[in-house]
Amino acid sequence: MRAHLGARRFAYNWGLALVKARLDARRRGGDVAVPCTLPALRREWNRGKETAAPWWRENSKEAYSSGLDALARGLRAFFDSRGGRRRGRCVGFPVFRKKGRGSQSVRFTTGTIAVADRTHIVLPRLGRIRTQEATTALAERIAAGTARILTATLSWEGGRWFVSFTCEVDRALGRPARPASVVGVDAGVRHLAVLSTGEAVPNPRPLHRALRRIGRWHRTLSRRTRGSGRWQQTRRQLARAYGRAAYIRADAMHKLTTRLVRTYGTIVIEQLNVAGMMRNRRLARAIADTGLGALRRQLRYKCQWYGSGLIEADTFFPSSKLCSRCGTAKATLALSERVFRCGHCGAVGDRDLNAAANLAALVAAAGSGPEALDARGRDVRLDAVEQSRTNREAGSGSPHQTGTLMPQGVSA
Repeated sequence: MRAHLGARRFAYNWGLALVKARLDARRRGGDVAVPCTLPALRREWNRGKETAAPWWRENSKEAYSSGLDALARGLRAFFDSRGGRRRGRCVGFPVFRKKGRGSQSVRFTTGTIAVADRTHIVLPRLGRIRTQEATTALAERIAAGTARILTATLSWEGGRWFVSFTCEVDRALGRPARPASVVGVDAGVRHLAVLSTGEAVPNPRPLHRALRRIGRWHRTLSRRTRGSGRWQQTRRQLARAYGRAAYIRADAMHKLTTRLVRTYGTIVIEQLNVAGMMRNRRLARAIADTGLGALRRQLRYKCQWYGSGLIEADTFFPSSKLCSRCGTAKATLALSERVFRCGHCGAVGDRDLNAAANLAALVAAAGSGPEALDARGRDVRLDAVEQSRTNREAGSGSPHQTGTLMPQGVSA
């Protein structure tokens, strides 16, 4: 397995060196072709692999193809970003990979990829491998003909080996337990989520709880001789500490999103600009420890699995500033104010619960028609909510183009 990771890294670095040499030759006026796509890189690799890597037969050809594919993706992202065809932050030119740094994975797309039984899998060149977790669910689907494996990705993360399968699955559309119910979900840091029903889902904060242990491993690592056996051992312990925090965070988010789509027929959330919120130094670690970006991503595909509807309120919708009782909007609301007090009707309540109630009220304001509840690729707009751009919340960003609920006057 480690040899396959090394083969992937070697092919990536070999291709990057070739691309840089060709670009330098073109700058000097030479008429040379620069291989920037995966087919072009594969052709160049097949021409020069006997000289560059005479040992290439020791590993599966997919290892080298995976490295060249990663390089082709990086080059495409760089050129698209420089040409204005890619949204988001500017992407830099690919750099050489070092051993033990960055993503350590290899993807298999051809060859023998199978689930042998509930405790064994088969990968090209590697053969039969025993798994720690049972693969019963996938094996039963494959045996029944309702699933087909497309690719397998072998990765080394947090001191452990993982294999993930990309499958084509025939999935029966589910039905939530309460299809007519609506719930507003206000995600945050203090609580993982506050529902309009009054429930506050606790935030496990795994990184915060592991900081003392992680700090101790960092101090121990700094005292080791770099590259020594104990340095490697301490580094693995540090990776496991970080990995455990990531697993706890992902487990809590998956449990929350699965419970929501299985219970409620309509879920209303906000389009949070997580990247913009991460620029706040004081909140960056807490926001990263919560994993807010995974909430909307998981709800989008799980709602399709279980037959629930997902509505995404616009980023500029002032859910925390609106009074859920009378609808009056406050001009300002500091982040430190955890209790919402309405100066018009005198309502007093939890800030997050008030925001969740406002999100749930959007469905009633928009109506119960199919267009108002459709958040899968089509615009959903509010005509009954009279809010303007002046009532924007802090931490806003560019609004999403599809599947949103927007106040009147705010355009996508």
